[in-house]
Amino acid sequence: MLISILLICAISFGGLALTYLFVSDERFMWRLAAGSIVGTSIFGIVCFVLASLLGLNAATSAAAVAVAMLPLIILTRTPFKREFKHDWAKAKGKFQGGNLKRFTGFGYYAFFAIVFWLFFGQAMYQTDAGIFTGGSNNLGDLPFHLGAILGFTDGANFPPQNPSFAGARFSYPFIADLVTAGFMKLGADVRGAMVIQDFAWAFSLLVILERFTIKLTGNKLAGRIAPFLLFFSGGLGFVWFAKDYWEQGKGLWEFIWHLPRDYTIGEKFRWGNSLVVLFITQRSLLLGMPITLLVLGHIWRVFAPADGDAIENKGADAPAITALVKPFIIGLFAGMLPLIHLHSLAVLFVVTGFCFLFRTEKWRDWIAFGIGVSLIAVPELLWSMSGSASEAGKFIGWNFGWDKGDANVIWFWLKNTGIVIPMIAAGIYLVLTFAKAGDGEHSMKAEPMPDARSLLLFYIPFLLLYVVSNAVKLAPWEWDNIKVLIYWYVGSLPLIAVALAKIWESGTKFRALAVACVLAMTLSGGLDVWRTMSGQNKIRVFDTDAVRLAEQIKAKTPPNALFLNAPTYNSAVVLTGRRSFMRYIGHLSSHGIDYAEREEQTKRIYDGGGVAELYLRKNEIEYVLVSPEERNSLGANEEFFKKYSVIAESGQYRVYKIKN
Repeated sequence: MLISILLICAISFGGLALTYLFVSDERFMWRLAAGSIVGTSIFGIVCFVLASLLGLNAATSAAAVAVAMLPLIILTRTPFKREFKHDWAKAKGKFQGGNLKRFTGFGYYAFFAIVFWLFFGQAMYQTDAGIFTGGSNNLGDLPFHLGAILGFTDGANFPPQNPSFAGARFSYPFIADLVTAGFMKLGADVRGAMVIQDFAWAFSLLVILERFTIKLTGNKLAGRIAPFLLFFSGGLGFVWFAKDYWEQGKGLWEFIWHLPRDYTIGEKFRWGNSLVVLFITQRSLLLGMPITLLVLGHIWRVFAPADGDAIENKGADAPAITALVKPFIIGLFAGMLPLIHLHSLAVLFVVTGFCFLFRTEKWRDWIAFGIGVSLIAVPELLWSMSGSASEAGKFIGWNFGWDKGDANVIWFWLKNTGIVIPMIAAGIYLVLTFAKAGDGEHSMKAEPMPDARSLLLFYIPFLLLYVVSNAVKLAPWEWDNIKVLIYWYVGSLPLIAVALAKIWESGTKFRALAVACVLAMTLSGGLDVWRTMSGQNKIRVFDTDAVRLAEQIKAKTPPNALFLNAPTYNSAVVLTGRRSFMRYIGHLSSHGIDYAEREEQTKRIYDGGGVAELYLRKNEIEYVLVSPEERNSLGANEEFFKKYSVIAESGQYRVYKIKN
């Protein structure tokens, strides 16, 4: 893991230097968190460009690191150098001396660091019995990401094709996985790279969300509350937990160490905890969300000029042009999102559109931002759409109530999110109330309280995301609307957090109420996070024979070989980086790919006979895998394949070479 730590630090400091070009009032920790995300994104995009031209290797990966670190030159200029030294000295000062305030702050970040380290350490691990995951919802997603990563490192997959549907453009945002592959080319191991990156991105999200909330609410306590509500999100599942505990007859301590199920996702729940169902499974979102919040923070600065670091466009032309550099740079960051997390770009499009309508007098800033976005996003979108097998028509359709099924929509949202929606209403009420009252001074107050009207107007596009996601299916699988709904939740967090902060600050007798509300919104999610980070889930993804077979395949087949295997998520071919004719239909359908013809042809080939020969030649299949999955689900006719040579074998796994 040491190599991964050194690499993430190197590109993070490059990104940190860039922050001095677009913001001047942030502390060192925020700059380092933003730098980690910006540096990672630059590294990934440069890797993509260089690898598409020259292939992914140690040289191109090292060149991408150098480009990501290039902004360090900025800190050689006197004004930026002075500001950096000031920020560094201030950061060091926080570790000197000892008082309750500093200890509490350190404990806050240390708590999340421990949670993230233990949690993401369960995303993937290997034993003598095979490759496992501790994520209850990571069984299908881990092989998908491994297939992408190993396709880059071992499959020469450049320009990227969809490893699960050979011949089609890889339109799924893949930069997060390409970053892992780039680290591996520089000597990191796959698990170490994934754990370090996921940890760094999650911690960066924590810091950026905290500061985003403070900027919107002017309340430091609200900033500290918001990350708890995100990372331990959940609904009323704790009620079912209490029922399970009462019925099973074990002691509480023993029961907590042997939880029977998740309490935010499953048969009864669909709004899963963010860590359990999103950040461990969808690495693209884990990288995309902090970038999005970084951009949203700048949009807020433009939208609410009362902010201390507001962008001014007054006076002569020259100062105005200089000021427009900031939104242009932020636009460049947002422009990287199509290959990082496309849904995040769509969210930014909606929020920016509304903010433009409410602040048309800032048109210069919006245009500069739009130019920056377009310069990178348009080429990326054109590239990803060209040759893609995804059908746009499958992504839109009417669907009331998101994933409620036959449930009553009010009960569905109450059960899944608990008191979240009432707390949003409370936040709106309290923001208006304290604004009218002039907002008295509180010990945890960190910024001037923004104009209530600006804050509520800024929330409108997030509310619209919620309404649209409950009326329209935005992906072939309706549950995938959660990729948009999570931004409604994140956009609501400042209102919820400031309501809780105001309740806490209203006096001792109200503090128990504030704590109870926080527990109601985090207890279910906390149980699910604990179940994962404590290693209670031991889910085998690949058995030992699959791992051994994959090593043989890598040694005996060319990197771009085309395999036929059962359309399952955990085929041994995944571990080789080689292309598959088709893989898991759950992934293909969720990406809007029409797989029916290939699925039928796959069945016919495994049946054997004359038509099998025809389909093998037509699709230029080079190797066929026959394993327990092909025998059980497809009834593989091994007598048919015996005329071909076996080039790899382990236990019940065999690979037949079709083309000589």
